[in-house]
Order: sequence, then C-alpha cells, then structure tokens
Amino acid sequence: MRRSLRLLLIALALSAALLGWRLWEQRPLPVRVAAAIRGPAIEAVYATGTVEPVRWAAVAPALKGRLREILVDDGDRVVAGQLLARLDDTVARAQLAEAEARARFAAEEAERLEWLIERSATARREADRARSEARALEAAAEAQRRRLGDYDLRAPIAGVVLRRDGEPGEMVDTTDTLFWIGETEPLRVTAEVDEEDMPRVTIGQRVLLRADAFPDRVIEGQLAAITPKGDPVQKTYRVRIALPSDVPLLIGMTVEANIVVREEPNAVLVPSLALRDGALYVLEGEHASWRPIELGVVGPELAEVRAHLVEGELVIVDPPPLLQAGRRVRALPGGDVASAVAAPAS
Repeated sequence: MRRSLRLLLIALALSAALLGWRLWEQRPLPVRVAAAIRGPAIEAVYATGTVEPVRWAAVAPALKGRLREILVDDGDRVVAGQLLARLDDTVARAQLAEAEARARFAAEEAERLEWLIERSATARREADRARSEARALEAAAEAQRRRLGDYDLRAPIAGVVLRRDGEPGEMVDTTDTLFWIGETEPLRVTAEVDEEDMPRVTIGQRVLLRADAFPDRVIEGQLAAITPKGDPVQKTYRVRIALPSDVPLLIGMTVEANIVVREEPNAVLVPSLALRDGALYVLEGEHASWRPIELGVVGPELAEVRAHLVEGELVIVDPPPLLQAGRRVRALPGGDVASAVAAPAS
C-alpha cells in the first residue's frame, strides 16, 4: 500500500514537472528583431599605407662626416642642383693639397728627366717611369678633387623642402636622410596588400580611405599602380593610390585603405549579429523559423544576404541560446537596421 502511494506521488511530481516545462516552453521568449532592408554592400581588400607626394626624393650624405652648414629650411623652394648643406671638408682639403703637391713634384721631376735625356745624361726608361708616376699622382689628386663634391649636399630635383633633419655640428652617416625634396601636390598613398588578396586587386578600382586625423570622413581614391615584384619576407605587394586634388590629408599621414573589389548597390542587408552558422532565425507569426541563407559580404555591422530572404522580413538579432526553431517569441524593439551603414569586408 505504501509502495503504491509512493509511486503515485512520484508520477504526480513528474507530471507536474512536465506540465510546468511545457507551460514554460509555451511562454513567448523575448527577442530583438530587425527588418531586412536594401542598401549598398561593399566587398573590399584591406591595406594600410602612407600619404606621400607623387614626385619626391630623399637626400642623404654620400659619406660620413660632421655637418658644417645647413643652407635651407622646411618649406623652402629649391631648384635642381641647389646647395642644401655642407659637411666639414677640412681634412679632405688638406689631403687634396698634399696630393696636388706630390703631383706637381712628380711632374717637375719628369720634365727634368726629359731635359736630361735630350743631353744624353739619363736613360729613357727612367724618364718613362717618372712620367708614369707623375700621371698616377695627378689622377689621385683629381679623384681627391672630385671627392670634395661629396661634402656638398645638393637638391636632386626642384621642389619644396618637405622636411629637413640634422643640425650643424652633428655627425651624420650615409644612412641618414637629411632632406626630403618634392612637391606638395599631387599626392598619393603607397600601401601594402597581402599577397593572398592580390588576385582580386586591379588597377582602376575604387579605394575608400580613412585617417585618424579625419575619423568622420571617408576619402575616395583610385588604384593607380601595382609594383610587379612583391616582398617575399613580408608577403605583401606595394600599390599606389591616386588621390583627388582637394584631399585634406597631409604628407606622412597613415591611412587605412579598403580597395573595393565588388559592390552591390541594392543588396538585402541584415545585422551581422543575426547570423548563426550561415543561417538566420526568421520571425514567422509568433514563432522563430530556422532558415539557411546564401551570404555575400559580411561586415562588422551588416551582412549581405544573396538568397532565401526578401526585404522587409523580420530576423532575430543576437538569438538567445535557448532559442530553437518553432519556439514562440515576443519581439522587442532595438534592432533597427536602417540607421546602420554597410561596412566593407576586410
């Protein structure tokens, strides 16, 4: 009798638990929803780059030395060949004077031997040797004269001094760039693209640029050139991006570049947070329906749906873990898509 009563109580408890579970399942689960909209979807290749003039040149000393004099400053306009700075050439000039003195002495000695030959006072072989030595010393003196030119830093092209470094008295080496000479316009961006993205990159593509100095502005450029040889160490290729004449960017600024490889101006868009393993939960009446879709561009905010979803259908944003297909749901506000902007995929 007691055993039967115990079994009856267990059965009643299980029935109550099952009834409670079913009642809980039938209670609508609150979810955020958003309507699929139409808008532009952009697929892009990401790169980083630096703003630079189209025409410019770096000037470094040809030898190590101490800066004696700087003759131009930032912003000065110079012509090709203009003297920019001088290195201290005191030792070099002393060496030149010594070399010229030796050359003169050798030349005078050769002339003296020639005079003696005319009087049969010396051998032709000795005079030839002296003449050869005189020519060698003169060549050495000429080389020293030419090296004096290396102590002068001159502008390789006409333009503006975009930047100068170094101060008089400072020691500089051949690896130190002391001047950047060029024109302030037109400008371009030189960027590096990962080698795996290069098959999708071609000259003429539109490029969307962002700079930290102008966070609320997107600047449009155009891919103008691709360097044929890549960097096997960094596994990147260098590209040049032409900029419009009214661009606010300054030389030396760093930018993020999105090279547009595909653009769909009228795509169906949903919040990226609605995606789950290539599918969506779609609101059908009061129930959630699991729907596989065909994805296109996926950005940080919006995703393009190419098939199996139409404009206006409601999708569940950031589905809760307990959500399952067929579950009753209650839509909450806050999933507006229209205020978002399609972001390029990286």
